[in-house]
Amino acid sequence: MTSMTRTEPSPPGFAPAVDQDSIPPLENGDRLTREEFERRYEAMPDHVKAELIEGIVYMASPVRHRKHGRPHIWLAGWLATYESCTPGVEAGDNGSVRLDLDNEPQPDAYLFIDRDRGGQARLAPDDYVDGAPEFVAEVASSSVSGDLGGKLNAYRRNGVKEYLVWRVLDRQVDWFVLREGRFESLSPADGVYRSAIFPGLWLDRVALLGGDLDRVLTVVREGLNSPEHAEFVARLEAAKARGDATGEPQ
Repeated sequence: MTSMTRTEPSPPGFAPAVDQDSIPPLENGDRLTREEFERRYEAMPDHVKAELIEGIVYMASPVRHRKHGRPHIWLAGWLATYESCTPGVEAGDNGSVRLDLDNEPQPDAYLFIDRDRGGQARLAPDDYVDGAPEFVAEVASSSVSGDLGGKLNAYRRNGVKEYLVWRVLDRQVDWFVLREGRFESLSPADGVYRSAIFPGLWLDRVALLGGDLDRVLTVVREGLNSPEHAEFVARLEAAKARGDATGEPQ
């Protein structure tokens, strides 16, 4: 004879606590849906970094200071400088981005136009970025194959308009612009990259690779003082006022 244990119904409005130990940990190489990836990721320790690229989980390895940590903060500071003078544009560092059902990368840095000014991404109620930021930057050392492989394809397919990869060990910078569904390399003029999407976002390639942060920030400030940046800011403000147009350069 089987004994039965009666379970009392939960009172209205009561949600039983989730047993975190019952949620499997993320493992490198797991094939998951984005929903399951987020469920497991939220149960992981705060210091863990993971990405979902083309349905596959990639766990971050320990990072070195000069090969990743320092280059990372340089890119973040460069983009923060741009944001500081460009109302309607937000920069982010190491935030998870919901690209599609199979991709939730955590870019080293990104830049996006506010939705109310015509941007293509938006902030979800739970504070994740939904959709593709207009600009994404990655620092690549040991992750070069991923940043220029599956991740590049996911960014391209979902409409990231510009993608920068700083290959630290190779001492190279790759800046791609999305044109007609393909990523094409952007060539620096006089050694300076000039964004096709964010007027005034200028990057001195030689200064970056040579470790001259002061020059990197000086050049982006020159871009912020350019007429094209002033026109871009005016377009963003006009787009917000209309509520029905993008502020992107045509």
